[in-house]
Amino acid sequence: MTLRVSLAVAAVLSILASAASADDATAVLSIRDHRFEPAELVVPADKRIKLTVKNLDSTPEEFESHDLNREKVIPGGADVTIYIGPLEPGTYTFFGEFHEDTAQGRIVAK
Repeated sequence: MTLRVSLAVAAVLSILASAASADDATAVLSIRDHRFEPAELVVPADKRIKLTVKNLDSTPEEFESHDLNREKVIPGGADVTIYIGPLEPGTYTFFGEFHEDTAQGRIVAK
């Protein structure tokens, strides 16, 4: 493959990747005082979701969901991005493993 063809292929792949991510829905979840805010997050069904989790506490917390098959430690004062879905309509629970008694929530896909 020539350099010109390689560059053209790379450009097309980059455009396709940008178009795919532009179709993602976005949602933001915060952790404050060892609680998720909002405790219930409503997202569109049948779309991939770019979920940003912001830990406003000074200590780490783990976003964990057996329903979503995801777990991610979020350091204190940090943000992480977690991709979920596309989700069928329904309710998906999640919790913070480090403060499971208070850090609980659910995602509702409609």
